Amino acid sequence: MIRCAALLGGSFDPVHRGHVALAALFHQLLQPDQLRVIPAGNPWQKQAGLQVDAEDRIAMLRLAFAEAGLPILIDRQEIERHGPTYSIDTLRAVRAELGPDASIVFLMGADQLQHLDSWHDWKSLFGLAHFAVAARPGYRLDALPVAVKAEVDARRGTPAELRAAPCGRVLLAPDLAVDVSATEVRAALARQDAQDSLIPGVVLDYIQHHQLYKN
Repeated sequence: MIRCAALLGGSFDPVHRGHVALAALFHQLLQPDQLRVIPAGNPWQKQAGLQVDAEDRIAMLRLAFAEAGLPILIDRQEIERHGPTYSIDTLRAVRAELGPDASIVFLMGADQLQHLDSWHDWKSLFGLAHFAVAARPGYRLDALPVAVKAEVDARRGTPAELRAAPCGRVLLAPDLAVDVSATEVRAALARQDAQDSLIPGVVLDYIQHHQLYKN
């Protein structure tokens, strides 16, 4: 029985040390029964599209999290969904699967929280899950849109409170010390200048072996 599930979504194009650090931080704070990673299929807010196909992105996810010692479940629903990918649909599916009482915690960086009010049906998300938000260097958790700040301020919770309830709380963790973006990683890969500090070595080996991100 899953009492608490932590969900990490994203394009993972490619997975990098920032993703792993975010998951590790909240895995330590929340001690979830399940860490579920949900690679995107067709994210509606990304106009440029994905550079690498789903199977390569999943293979790199498995390598990165295995190296970090974090057991994960790969959830393929967004990859297999036709049409645009909305987080509200994903959370509804996970809620239907895990039942009304499970604590579902959606993990994100503070940069995503700053744009939460642009997400499809965003206020309804709190009726399906908690949010656990980590600030990277340069991002301020208090510099939020007015509507998002009002929701966050009213919903602040501790890890124990998130575990004890199914949804509706926001956990803020202002101490994620890894500042990496997928855009930065892809640029470094294109220059053939990717470093182990940006991307796990096992993932870099996979990329080089399969000749990915050459353009």
